[in-house]
Amino acid sequence: MSEKIQKILANAGLASRREIEKWIAAGRISVNGSIATLGDRATEKDTIRVDGNPVMLKAKDETYTRVIAYHKPLNEVSTAKDPQGRATVFDSLPRTKFGRWIGVGRLDINTTGLLLFTNNGELAHKLMHPSYSVERRYAVRVFGEVTNDMLNNLKKGVLVDGDLCQFDKIIDKGGEGANHWYEVSLSEGKNREVRKLWQSQGVEVSRLIRVKYGPVELPTNLSRGRWIDLDAKAIDELAKVVELKVTARKEKPDQKRKEKGKFAWSKKKSSKPSR
Repeated sequence: MSEKIQKILANAGLASRREIEKWIAAGRISVNGSIATLGDRATEKDTIRVDGNPVMLKAKDETYTRVIAYHKPLNEVSTAKDPQGRATVFDSLPRTKFGRWIGVGRLDINTTGLLLFTNNGELAHKLMHPSYSVERRYAVRVFGEVTNDMLNNLKKGVLVDGDLCQFDKIIDKGGEGANHWYEVSLSEGKNREVRKLWQSQGVEVSRLIRVKYGPVELPTNLSRGRWIDLDAKAIDELAKVVELKVTARKEKPDQKRKEKGKFAWSKKKSSKPSR
C-alpha cells in the first residue's frame, strides 16, 4: 500500500515528518523523476530522490526502529561533522542497516552522560519537541554556596536569555567544601540551560552528567565512549512517552554480540565501568 512521502522518509530515518514536509514544499524531493508535492504518496518500489540523491528504501516489513544509548565523554561535540576537526559523538556509533542515526538532543562539549540515537526520524522529533515535556535528568556538581532562596528561585523560574526557565525537581545529593552535588530535572532541552540556570544564581557548574532521558537511564556499568542497543521493550516504553507506535526488532540486534541484562553491548565493551 502507498503512504505519504513524508511518512516513508521519516520511517527511513531521514528526518521528522514536519521537516520532510518543508523539503517537499521547497521542491527538494522527487518521485519517479517528478517533483513531489504535499499529499503525494509512494511505495518502496518507487524511486524517491532528495536533492537529486536516491533514497534506498526497504519494504515496510523489513524496517524497524532501533535506538541506542551512548555514554558521551568529555571533549566530543554532538554534531556529525566539526569544522575544527574535533571528535564527534557520531565517530563511535555503529552502522545502521537503513536510514541514518539521528541524535535525540545534544550535550555540549563539556557535558558527559546519556545521549540517545535512533534511525526513526519521527521518534527523534517527538522526543525533542517541548509539547511532550520529556524529562531530562542531570547530576550536577556546583561550585559555590547555594542557599534555600536560590533553590526556590530555580524551581519557581528565572529568566534565561529572555525565556522563563526552571527545574522541575532539585534533589540534594551532598558534597564537601565548596563543591556540592544535586540531581535536577527539566522538560526542555534549550542550549546550555542547566548551566545557565545555575549561573543566574551566581554559582558555577563544575561537572554535568545527563543520567536519564524519558524512561531511559544511563546504565552505571556503561563506560564513556561506549554504546548499547535498547531492546524492544525499552524502545516501546520510550515511544509511548510521545504517544507513538513503532516496530522494534524482537530479536537481538546482532546475535554475535554478548548480552548483559536487557541491553546488547557494543564490541567496544570495557571491563571497567565509569561515569
